[in-house]
Amino acid sequence: MAELSEQEVIRRKKLNDFNQLGINAYPAPLFEVNASSQEILEKYPADNTLFQNVSLAGRIMSQRIMGAVSFYELQDAVGRIQIYVKRDEICPGEDKTMYNSVFKKLDIGDIIGVKGFVFTTQTGAISIHVKEFVLLSKSIRPLPIVKEKDGTTYDAFSDPEQRYRQRYLDLIVNPQVKDTFIKRTLLVNTMRNFLNQKGYLEVETPILQPLYGGAAARPFKTHHNTLDMPLYLRIADELYLKRLIVGGFDGVYEFSKDFRNEGMDRFHNPEFTQMELYVAYKDYEWMMNLVEEMVEAVAIALHGTTQVQVGENLIDFKRPWKRFTMFEAIEHFTGTDVSQMSEAELAEFAKSVGVAVDKTMGKGKLIDEIFGETAESKLIQPTFIYDYPVEMSPLTKMHRTKPGMTERFEAMCNGKELCNAYSELNDPIDQRQRFEAQLELGKRGDTESMVLDEDFLRALEFGMPPTAGLGIGIDRLAMIMTNSPSIQDVLFFPQMKPEKRENPQNEQ
Repeated sequence: MAELSEQEVIRRKKLNDFNQLGINAYPAPLFEVNASSQEILEKYPADNTLFQNVSLAGRIMSQRIMGAVSFYELQDAVGRIQIYVKRDEICPGEDKTMYNSVFKKLDIGDIIGVKGFVFTTQTGAISIHVKEFVLLSKSIRPLPIVKEKDGTTYDAFSDPEQRYRQRYLDLIVNPQVKDTFIKRTLLVNTMRNFLNQKGYLEVETPILQPLYGGAAARPFKTHHNTLDMPLYLRIADELYLKRLIVGGFDGVYEFSKDFRNEGMDRFHNPEFTQMELYVAYKDYEWMMNLVEEMVEAVAIALHGTTQVQVGENLIDFKRPWKRFTMFEAIEHFTGTDVSQMSEAELAEFAKSVGVAVDKTMGKGKLIDEIFGETAESKLIQPTFIYDYPVEMSPLTKMHRTKPGMTERFEAMCNGKELCNAYSELNDPIDQRQRFEAQLELGKRGDTESMVLDEDFLRALEFGMPPTAGLGIGIDRLAMIMTNSPSIQDVLFFPQMKPEKRENPQNEQ
């Protein structure tokens, strides 16, 4: 255990004092709450007869002890409110034991329950006049000091790494952070309601898989002791959800945790959330329209408008969105048509625009890197990029009129991919050939190439109807909808390197 600070020693001494007095600093009894700080502050000004028998619980965030009178600021789940404590009213007569032994030993960070009535102080502050109180949890570690001057907060808990590591402390000291996660939940619920109203079925598929598939990514690998076999954390849900379409469902979707053993930056976390949707008898053009409709609905649900401020950009999700083929987008931003280039020509052009080329990169990878380098970051307003080369899309149906192309699109927004969607490949012969081509890329050293899934091919051989499929990144969408610059800002507990301890020699 690390050496205790002076403040921690003092607080533990207070805890010991409580124990000596027979006061349980962590009592078990239920404390009934009948109002919130927000409800009181919103409703009391209009009707000061309300909240005359109020019960509230929360964390002490400030305190001013002025002899027999004390003022505290109490923070509950939705806000803060002032409480007023008069010693002689809480401890009637000459018995000052409770006040002196308990209330004066309370610290910022302690959680208490109070009962009393709401009133307005002479300075106009809506407050709770406390008649009863109970200590619900003693905080033996001090909160970071937050100061305010002229309405501005400073010296807050602001270091990003510490905020992400200690999200619980971030939420206490910076309660506005809660709004991001409340909006994230509203985002997911809006999408879920939207899909349910369309009649699609929410399902669950395996996280541990004997074969990973459905995306080009490096997996996490583990071992099942009882079965004595390797298993992989899923990188996508696609191949299992398509099996359900084969089985006769017309529309299925899943909000899933997926895992990719790859790099980390402000747009990528090894554990992430995406929603995948598959609908029978539809194609990628139909899916573009559905994505527009769904994301527009999310923007309105969160902001009351289709316009969302993201950094310096005001992004408008109102339908219809702009559309480019992939080759059109590259030509639009470079002035060069790469659609007829050979692999060698693509490699040379890639080098000329700043792409680091190596021998593992086939045509599809080169085109993808060229697009990423020259076009992706410039697509700020919602834009569909569609019709991808077959080499880039091993699970996608061949284009019905363009040889060598597939019916695939990605939605781009604020310079990043928002979703990926296909007219799904349902020809089992073609699918096997695509998997075999992926195996060849793997032999060349491509660690993100797909593996061949015989059971999935067997399912296709029984017949899968024409199907449109979609994968949309919830974390990326949440970043945009909450104006968050980093994926860590929209994850309660993002993956971090092990924390460095200041005094490891003192820890056991």
